Amino acid sequence: MKDVLIIGAGPAGLTAAYELLSRSKDYNVTIFEETNQLGGISRTVEYKGNRMDMGGHRFFSKVPEVNDWWDKMLPRQGAPSKDDILLDRKVTLNDGGPDPEKGDRVMLRRNRVSRIFYNQKFFDYPISLKPETFINFGLGTTIVVGFSYIKACLFKRKEKSLEDFYINRFGKKLYSMFFEHYTENLWGRHPSQIDPSWGAQRVKGLSILALLANAFGKIFSGKRRKVETSLIEEFSYPKLGPGQLWEVTASEIEKLGGRILMGSKVVSLHKDGSRMTGLSYVQDGVEHDASGDYIISSMPLKDLVGGMNDVGGDMAAIAAGLPYRDYMTVGVLVPRLKLKNKTKLKTVSDIVPDDWVYVHDRSVDMGRFQIYNNWSPYLVKDLEHTVWIGLEYFCNEGDAMWSMTDEDFARKGIREMVTMGLIDKAEDVIDFHVERVKKAYPAYFDTYSRIDELVSYLNKIENLFCVGRNGQHRYNNIDHSMCTSFEAVKDIMGAVADHSNVWQVNTEKEYHEEKK
Repeated sequence: MKDVLIIGAGPAGLTAAYELLSRSKDYNVTIFEETNQLGGISRTVEYKGNRMDMGGHRFFSKVPEVNDWWDKMLPRQGAPSKDDILLDRKVTLNDGGPDPEKGDRVMLRRNRVSRIFYNQKFFDYPISLKPETFINFGLGTTIVVGFSYIKACLFKRKEKSLEDFYINRFGKKLYSMFFEHYTENLWGRHPSQIDPSWGAQRVKGLSILALLANAFGKIFSGKRRKVETSLIEEFSYPKLGPGQLWEVTASEIEKLGGRILMGSKVVSLHKDGSRMTGLSYVQDGVEHDASGDYIISSMPLKDLVGGMNDVGGDMAAIAAGLPYRDYMTVGVLVPRLKLKNKTKLKTVSDIVPDDWVYVHDRSVDMGRFQIYNNWSPYLVKDLEHTVWIGLEYFCNEGDAMWSMTDEDFARKGIREMVTMGLIDKAEDVIDFHVERVKKAYPAYFDTYSRIDELVSYLNKIENLFCVGRNGQHRYNNIDHSMCTSFEAVKDIMGAVADHSNVWQVNTEKEYHEEKK
């Protein structure tokens, strides 16, 4: 029997554990999870019967293996959900699938709706060329956008930064309206300071104006420009939020004999030459050692390398300088939203149909807001009489926003709801709940420019596998994170020493879906 130590009980770590245990009886698997929650950033938080999705997660993938895996854990619905019934709404059903009104182990099928909130107006995401868009723009802005796009096509900038990347594709005017502020808000850095490779990887998710650019390309060049986007109309979503998928997976892992140690923080990793020999972790204030034949790590690269012995100064410096962005969110319960549903989509209480809304309004610090009612009717305790909304802010651990008390942070968010016209006054709020998420987004600046050197170094450690978003310091979606674990398990079972296949997941330019 081989001992496999897995760091982190998020999507990547849990996927790796399940794959190993379900494919072979030759492995003892132990998972070490620092927190007392499963799912990492893909977890669900429950507060007084209302559930919060940390970050918003659409379940969509072009990888058949991933889709089959999801279907096995949470089969797609075979009968209407609560809001489908209330609205007499047609929904895609799976023959023989479970009834969400009778059981919880089910994936719902949901409509994909996201928009941009800019200058006190809603814009489609991505921008659509309908009269409302041009009314929102105004004639003058529309003309400026068009000529700015033509200039970008004729005079390409050398792509030294993310700013160059966006301007080359959308023109300076669209960049200033829909990319510059949001990107700086998200990362805490101006796009001129961010590596353009982030745009190359995420362009299909952040091509907010790709269709508009395509239209201008057709109007002014007479031919259709290739649109760098990949959109979906529907996606799957766990009845009780994304964390439910990982809670089910954890249960299956334990049935197969795997161990999950919660509240167990890995503090050091032991290396002997080109092999890992084990790790040390702290649980209930006591430090323990664990030896293993393989280590699969989804912990941040900064912490992984920082906790290793015998690491050269260059590699230690690269890892120590890798940046991250944290975020805070406040769930706010209100009787209703002021926003009018001007779409043709039916919703309970006729609220706007968006899953989430990107906030590009420079008058507030808010980055996005989610409407949990639209993700799943089962995330909201009183679906017909309340709206459960999540306000999201990007920050750095320890900064002024992060250090606010929950009450002060909630008051800030509620004030901005009033400023944006989401509610009339602060007194409309029934209740709120604050959550903080560390290292939510690996960032592409500072020592990231040298990450290939670090990857090469780690790839020479034959029994170490780095998986998932933080494990690879790559902005992976859930399906990408799972695929890194699929590859790691293949290498372990096939005794493959070169793990470049694990690192190659999500390096291609074709991208599955937008930011989740």
